[in-house]
Amino acid sequence: MLDWSEPKANPAIVVDPVVVGGVSADATGLGAIERGGARVSVDDKRMINARADVNQLLPLKYRWAWEKYLSGCNNHWMPTEVSMQADIALWKSRDGLTEDERRMLKRNLGFFAASESLVANNIVLAIYRHLTNPECRQYLLRQAFEEAIHTHTFQYIVESLALDEGELFNMYREVPSITDKAAWALKHTQHLDDPDFRTGTPETDRAFLRDLVAFYVIFEGMWFYTGFAQILSLGRRNKMVGIAEQYQYILRDESIHLNFGIDVINQIKIENPHLWTRAFQDEVRGMISDAAELEAAYGRDTMPRGFLGLNAALCEQYMHFIANRRCAQLGLHLSSPRRRTRSRGCRKRWT
Repeated sequence: MLDWSEPKANPAIVVDPVVVGGVSADATGLGAIERGGARVSVDDKRMINARADVNQLLPLKYRWAWEKYLSGCNNHWMPTEVSMQADIALWKSRDGLTEDERRMLKRNLGFFAASESLVANNIVLAIYRHLTNPECRQYLLRQAFEEAIHTHTFQYIVESLALDEGELFNMYREVPSITDKAAWALKHTQHLDDPDFRTGTPETDRAFLRDLVAFYVIFEGMWFYTGFAQILSLGRRNKMVGIAEQYQYILRDESIHLNFGIDVINQIKIENPHLWTRAFQDEVRGMISDAAELEAAYGRDTMPRGFLGLNAALCEQYMHFIANRRCAQLGLHLSSPRRRTRSRGCRKRWT
């Protein structure tokens, strides 16, 4: 029983505020309530280091973020809605798939099985903490759920085909071409998930921007696309049609993820032009170039001889096109001033 006879004072709540530009700001949304605080103004809302209350969705400032959240909701699907019967029969058939196709399929599934979890962890443990806009956070919540659905997809495929779950889900630690990509991406978040990390300085703001490039532009915007091409190539030949259908749904989700990430990066650049220095642009070009090389190595590993309609060389050319496309979307021009008015893309000359 509680003793209600003695009146009790309201318990004191003490929270250390984060100070940005001399103004207190709570990026978590879990700090002490400012009693009698002013209503949120659109002008106070920002991508990073916002002074506005992150718990107040309205008024919207970035309607494109809200539209992407709605698009994500409209794209809802579940892997178990897709029949796997034809895939199971083909996988069990001695002559259903060639050895090269089986190798590709298993390594493809192994890469994606861990990658979706890596991306989800980055969203929840790094990006969400430091992106201080509520409509963008609303989309991140939707994206995190979609990453969970994608992980569920690979569990469903592994279970349906009776694959070795340990082999598939641990492949990112056992297959060098997959490990190299995962390790490259994770180095960009190792300090962001430090509880003491805070944005608010040029150095830390660039670290956060670098993380966004690594995961949205490269991981989701480049490294997933060889895998999509491989599975959809099988599907066009009426092979593994259930998996191909699920990959089409994943591709639809990932297209919005990529576009959201590019919009966030470009908006941060608009609000913080001092971050987008020539040196940092060169660093981003280098990241994209390195990522294309890692993806080319992954293509050679998964398709050492290729199969009907697809091979590693074609995927490498495809990756060069995508890399230049991502540079253009970020506004990264070719380094040569004479060509800058005619062409846009990475500094790297692909040969």
